[in-house]
Amino acid sequence: MIYSLTGRLVHKQNGIAVVECAGVGYGCQTTNQTLSRLSGDTVTLFTYMHITENSLDLFGFASRDELEMFKLLISVSGVGPKAALAILNEYAPDRLILFIASGDAKMITKAQGVGPKLAQRIVLELKDKAAKMLPSGVIAASDDIFSSSSERSVGSDSFSEAIGALVSLGYNRSEAVQALSGVDPALSSDDMIREALRKLARM
Repeated sequence: MIYSLTGRLVHKQNGIAVVECAGVGYGCQTTNQTLSRLSGDTVTLFTYMHITENSLDLFGFASRDELEMFKLLISVSGVGPKAALAILNEYAPDRLILFIASGDAKMITKAQGVGPKLAQRIVLELKDKAAKMLPSGVIAASDDIFSSSSERSVGSDSFSEAIGALVSLGYNRSEAVQALSGVDPALSSDDMIREALRKLARM
């Protein structure tokens, strides 16, 4: 098993990075996010070797987080390396984890070639694992907001009101929870919304 490659970057193009190690050029399929981070003569890629009856493919990523997210995605029934790369081309691992943990399958369908059924399967199979990967403040928020089947949570607490207001402004539920994570729960709903909008403006 090849865990990582460190060597000279000899070529990169859409979806491919070639790293030369001891005179051998290893072609790694990868994401646009990783390609954008590769610079200089010497680079390191964390790798995954995918072996089937008819092929042997090497995938490489600039971060361990992206590699682990790739491996998590391909553990889902029906999700192959091509679909996993498409999803990671659309979203960084931290945002993708939030979408999955909150059950936001619609956002995952924005990835090329990923339909509603496959997105729902990803959420169904990975939701519990993704929730454990979220920061503690976001976990509590997700449990509170996304346990409701409605788009807007109904309740008197300021957090629920702030979530509903952000959703009504056009933000999706995952973005609303992410923006409100870390906001002082003692604030009024209006102040929470202001803080969240400041965060969203910087995203």
